[in-house]
Amino acid sequence: MATIINIRDIARYEGQEVTLRGWVYNRTDKGKLQFIQLRDGTGIAQCVAFRKEMAEAEFEIASKLTQESSIIVTGAVRKDDRAPGIPGGYELGIKSLQLIQMADEYPITPKEHGVEFLMDNRHLWLRSSRQWAILRVRATIVREIRNWLDDHGYLLVDTPIITPAAGEDTTTLFSIDYFGEPAFLAQTGQLYNEANMAAFGKVYCFGPTFRAEKSKTRRHLMEFWMLEPEMAFFSLEDLMEMEEQFISHIVQTVLEKHQPELKILERDTSRLENVLPPFPRISYDEAVERLNKRAAEIKDPEYRAQVEIEWGTDFGSPHETELTQMFDKPVFVYNFPSVFKAFYMQPVEGRPEVCRSVDLLAPEGYGEITGGSERIWDQALLEKRVAQMGIGREAYAWYLDLRRFGSVPHAGFGLGLERTVAWICGLPHIRETIPYARMLNRKYP
Repeated sequence: MATIINIRDIARYEGQEVTLRGWVYNRTDKGKLQFIQLRDGTGIAQCVAFRKEMAEAEFEIASKLTQESSIIVTGAVRKDDRAPGIPGGYELGIKSLQLIQMADEYPITPKEHGVEFLMDNRHLWLRSSRQWAILRVRATIVREIRNWLDDHGYLLVDTPIITPAAGEDTTTLFSIDYFGEPAFLAQTGQLYNEANMAAFGKVYCFGPTFRAEKSKTRRHLMEFWMLEPEMAFFSLEDLMEMEEQFISHIVQTVLEKHQPELKILERDTSRLENVLPPFPRISYDEAVERLNKRAAEIKDPEYRAQVEIEWGTDFGSPHETELTQMFDKPVFVYNFPSVFKAFYMQPVEGRPEVCRSVDLLAPEGYGEITGGSERIWDQALLEKRVAQMGIGREAYAWYLDLRRFGSVPHAGFGLGLERTVAWICGLPHIRETIPYARMLNRKYP
């Protein structure tokens, strides 16, 4: 009886009879020869049906297979450098074929489709080689995030999705009716993570978060996954050192494990190869100087106005793009003005208008990948900041308790998974980085 194998392992079975199970990705009709590209979720293999080597009835089925028909084929594996596929270089000479289901006419074809059509058919679009490659890379990024943190003494502690108060900006909350009381979908696990940190020292949460930000940019989703580590007795400098080690590990692991997928995506990997510690570090003050110097060199007045920046203004996409073009790897920008940062960020000593915060900007215009800071650990100052938010203190009473019982300096950051996937895969839009994107105008399928 033939061995049932995954296509990714086909090279190990050269000269042996095996069985493959999957879906027809493509078929080329050559009369007495049918070249069938079969995918099984682990790869794509060329399977060759030759009339003389098969039962007539089974060959007739092979000659009529439609895209995405499900089949089981058995035959001998042979090496052929010309054979297309993933990994490629091997093909199956079909001896027997079993039809599971002859698919209806498939709506997604090799012809060009509009983005809206593809997003409406996202449940089917996932089967294409490009989407297959992206989501395999995503899965590795998720795995390596967990592996690195687990191996470095961090404990996964889950945080709630339903919360009584804002973690950051109150204008970007999805509100819900919680049995007659107001509640919100979590923007962040940040505040709960600080409680967890005081129990375990180094922790992280990793799960879905929600932002009701009415944005249509290529970088924004309404529902996305965020990693948030939090560390006791960490300074801003400790945080940056940890981040560069962590991010470098993820990128280099993807390069090691996913060359076939990156090739499908036509990703220029030379820029990723540079993602090794140390990363450049510049202050917000220096970043503003650099941007205004760059703006003075720009001849297009409209774009020059987009790059110019006044101190105290948050970065937009043109600012981040221009800054990252000055470096060949991710760059840290630290000590941002407090006015546009979260209420819990520690002020810089002697400069209360600036906080001990840091963003990591990815190269090639992909913008902010992580955002973090030292946290305010003084009770009186935190009480003042909560009052300034204009929300009832009772919603934050538990959070303020943390500064009453063994408060210590600490720091943490958030990493947006989808932005990280977009950067590493070299994607122009974030919508392809998650199986089912939730955007301003989309919640289907």
